[in-house]
This record gives sequence, C-alpha cells and structure tokens, in this order.
Amino acid sequence: MTGQRLDRYAATTINRRLAAISGLFTFAGLRDPDAKNPVPRGREARWLASGEKSGMLAHTRRRHQPRSALRLREPKKLPVALSTADATKLVTSLRTWRDRAMAGLMLWCGLRSCEVLALHVKDVDIGGRWITVTGKGAKQRRVPLDADVASVIDVYLLAERPASDSDQLFLVAKGTHRGQGLTAAGLRTIFRYHRDLTGVAGGHPHALRHTFGTVLAEAGVDLAVMQALLGHAHVDTTARYVHLAPVHVKGEFDAARERIRTQLH
Repeated sequence: MTGQRLDRYAATTINRRLAAISGLFTFAGLRDPDAKNPVPRGREARWLASGEKSGMLAHTRRRHQPRSALRLREPKKLPVALSTADATKLVTSLRTWRDRAMAGLMLWCGLRSCEVLALHVKDVDIGGRWITVTGKGAKQRRVPLDADVASVIDVYLLAERPASDSDQLFLVAKGTHRGQGLTAAGLRTIFRYHRDLTGVAGGHPHALRHTFGTVLAEAGVDLAVMQALLGHAHVDTTARYVHLAPVHVKGEFDAARERIRTQLH
C-alpha cells in the first residue's frame, strides 16, 4: 500500500489489517517454523513467569502477545454527551425510584455506572448530602449529593427497596433474584429498554456521566474541581470535556486575551 492510499484509512482500520496479516503468518509458522513474519513485533506486554511457556497445559494459558511495532496510535474518542432534551426524555421515562436514583447519581453527581452499583447504604449521607464513592483502583472520593437525587434515594430506601441481608444500595426488586444486588447486566437491560422506549439511541448509562462532565465544563468549573468530582486519575482525561464546550473555551480565550492586552499597555 502506498502512502497515498494509507491516508485514506483510519488508524483503527490499518491496525486491524496489520493484525490480520500478522495472524496469518503466525498460523503459517505453526506448520513451517522457518517462516518469517514480515510484521515487526513490539515488546511483550508483561514478563512471563518461569515455566509459563512450557508444560502440558501451556497451550491453555492466556498470555499477552506483543503488539506490532508498526501499530499506529489511535486517537481517543471524545466523550459523547446527551442533549438536554434527550437526557430529560430518558430520565423521565424511568418508572421506579431505584432507576431514577441510579440515573440521577450518574447525571447529577457524575458517578460511573460501576460506582453506582458498588454503593452501599452506609455510603450515602442523605442528611449531609454526601456520597462516599469507590472508584477505579479501589480509590475513594467524597462527592456532593444533589438535593433532588437525595430525595429520590430517600423515598427508594423507605418505600421501595426490598428487605434484604445485603447492604448494597441498589437491589433487584422482583423475581427469583429479589433482594440481591443489581448487576451490570441488569443495569444495561434497564437502559436498553428505555432507549427503545424513548428513541434516545445514545442513552447509555455512561452517557449520563459524560453529560454531567460537559455541563461542568460549559459552566466554567475549574478543571481541578472537575477532576475531583469525576474521579479521574489524570487531569488530561478531564480536559477532554473542555473540547465539548467550545463556547466556554472561546469565552476563556477572549478573557485571557483581554487580560494580556491590559498588562501590555
């Protein structure tokens, strides 16, 4: 393929084709050990333990394969937020206090779906309006609890949450698994149903969190504050939301330009 032709393909497409070519030659190498793979190999993803490559069951072990040295860097996709109309349509379609509470925690408090499911009753301080969130890497952070979401959680706990020995906040409400903790698959099923019901194609759980981040950026919230609320380990991850708020970015740029002009004159 010439350089001109490569320009027509995305990095993801090129990487897939390189992987296919490399895989073909790897397969050929099983029959002919002398066959050379033309795709350069990168470094191993991790060191393998002694003896891991040998033994009767070595073929059953999952091992990280080195990536091709020709692999192109694929651009990270920007988070996709819902419009105000779509977010409202999706959330108002939810019928139970439990589902409204979970959606509210993602939309108004910025929690990840896995963080919502990991919440325990003791993690929610309704009176003080705080939530203790366990995020990635078991890192904990305290997040302010939106007043309306706090009220919804309160009603859920008093009137809807089934009696259970589980201290997980959100439980299955009916069926054979009633009283057990709601699973990620269960949450996806709920949102799939309401996406179909409302026609909001982008109404995935994580889209609610992205909408929260976008609203913060558009409101001009400090990047460090956004990072703390969203639980990002690196500020670069948080900075992606600024790209979704061009009006705010232009306003900040114009204000900075005026400050510079004032200092120079």
